[in-house]
Amino acid sequence: MAHIGSQSAYQRLTERLNRFPQGAPPTELLSKILKVLFDQREAELVSLLPIRPFTVKRAAGVWRMSESKAHKILDGLAEKALLVDFLVDGDMHYVLPPPMAGFFEFSMMRIRKDIDQKLLAELFYQYLNVEEDFVRELFTEGQTQLGRAFVHEPALSEENALHILDYERASEVIQSATHRGISMCYCRHKMKHVDKACTAPMDICMTFNTSAESLIRHGHARAVGISECLELLARARENNLVQFGENVRQGVNFICNCCGCCCEAMIAARRFAVMHPIHTTNFLPRVDQTTCNGCGGCVTLCPVAAMTLDSANDPRHPKRKVARVDPNRCLGCGVCIRACTRTGSLYLEYRTQRVLTPLNSVHRAVVMAVERGKLQNLLLDNHILWYHRALAAVLGVILRLPPVARAMATDQVKSRYLEALALRFS
Repeated sequence: MAHIGSQSAYQRLTERLNRFPQGAPPTELLSKILKVLFDQREAELVSLLPIRPFTVKRAAGVWRMSESKAHKILDGLAEKALLVDFLVDGDMHYVLPPPMAGFFEFSMMRIRKDIDQKLLAELFYQYLNVEEDFVRELFTEGQTQLGRAFVHEPALSEENALHILDYERASEVIQSATHRGISMCYCRHKMKHVDKACTAPMDICMTFNTSAESLIRHGHARAVGISECLELLARARENNLVQFGENVRQGVNFICNCCGCCCEAMIAARRFAVMHPIHTTNFLPRVDQTTCNGCGGCVTLCPVAAMTLDSANDPRHPKRKVARVDPNRCLGCGVCIRACTRTGSLYLEYRTQRVLTPLNSVHRAVVMAVERGKLQNLLLDNHILWYHRALAAVLGVILRLPPVARAMATDQVKSRYLEALALRFS
């Protein structure tokens, strides 16, 4: 096996995780979490892996062992949902997912006996809900974030329905996915172990495409068809849950059905509202103040405290209140529309400025890395991306960036070749 230095395996693994665009600030709590999920040998091996997809042959070379032995170890890690495995042209590839959305969630997406889930939930709660370093870096660094909200489709008017794009619909993600998996909600499962869970449905977490295929194959998710998945989406909406999914237009790998009390994305949206931790939909609720009766139902349902009741400033009825929307906090999810007791008093309008969504996971990873000063990690990590197809994909994203962002990217990589490409396509 490759040479191991004087650092502990868990320190090296922490450093590896912090190379992801999202980051994972090293703390004592993170080390404790990793010790629950990885034994020492697993931590040593995983700390040496690239942060981009790799093959058995690549891992065997990094670990300096036979491919058959490396294959067995990789399959064991995938079985524990610490790696995601998927086929590319008949050849199995593996990838180390980030902590979130990744192996943190995977560890709690079913009842397991091989790890202490109560201890893990308590550690997650302290790391994610009490401490702020990780969630702050996960949700607020840079302008491009990991996740985005999906609009509550039943709340759309006929006119809005004509303008909404397919990738903005959770229903379209479900219908177009190659695989669909249903698992236990990580957030509410975690909160259950610390006696803080709500009564929202648990078995309603959705994964899609390559992530779903891997999780289903290893028993961490249940395969469902389109109709059942759409039924679960309707159930989520009936329970006033927000659809929060991967911030890409193509190949969405997850949609969480989030409550405002347990789910980290919604908590982060309230805690760091001014930093815009979640990409909004392209809609905003509007209040017809002439018909709003101030019932407060929308205020109760809003998961991010974007709705308030304020004075209507009506001299004839000085105590009258009406709902108001804070556009800087609002996700545009449309859950509030369900609560309106006066038809037409609360409705969705198109935002004046369109929200931009990265094309796919490569595009998002590169842009996030540029914004966070970590692009060199993607390009140079174990030289895995110098494989021509992967490199071409990354460079293609960089060359489509706006000039200022492209300059940031070339400055980070310090590559004359990349600079020449940037200048050529200026």
